[in-house]
Amino acid sequence: MSMIDVSTQSQQTNTSATQGNGEEEKKRAEELIAYIRVSSIGQSLEVQRDKMLALGVHPEHIFEEKRSGVDSNRPALKEAIRFARKGNVFVITKIDRLARSATDLLSIVQELERKGVKLRVVDQNIDTTTPAGRAMLQMLAVFAEFETAIRSERQMDGIAKAKANGVQFGRKTQATPDVVAEIKRLRSEGMLIKEIMKRVGLSKASVYRALSEGER
Repeated sequence: MSMIDVSTQSQQTNTSATQGNGEEEKKRAEELIAYIRVSSIGQSLEVQRDKMLALGVHPEHIFEEKRSGVDSNRPALKEAIRFARKGNVFVITKIDRLARSATDLLSIVQELERKGVKLRVVDQNIDTTTPAGRAMLQMLAVFAEFETAIRSERQMDGIAKAKANGVQFGRKTQATPDVVAEIKRLRSEGMLIKEIMKRVGLSKASVYRALSEGER
């Protein structure tokens, strides 16, 4: 074999290795990452897992959450998002398996997008790898904003109603004679002002005002 033949063979080997690495990287980028969560009603983990396997998700890439959706601490979800890489597709069976509200969903989707990860919702035919899927998520973003506005309005209505019924908000601003006496006693025993504030539920200014009473 001539030197030219050896050189050519070496180049072909290097080219094949490079192509192989490129194909592996591409395959890794296109992998499906599945997240499934236990539910008191509806699909069980087993049913969800079977769906993911049928889609071609590798068993090691199925992240199972064995906590209720009410629990905000979702370690499996955090692990799944952390594991996902750019180009991956994050797969769930239904929206409610992933998020508790439109606002929660939008936050998760934005985190996935920052990593370059797409979202696919199998049972609801939402796929952000398509224009229609992205449009659907934009609508969800609008609903999330609306949901936040409604929640804020309800809180304000609740506060207004409570005030109308005589409920007072914030720290008490005046101390009764008994409270004044208690403040002075605690201070004479060496208690710090901030501790007295906690004990009697008054602001710093009110505590100092109580301490100054009778000194004029």
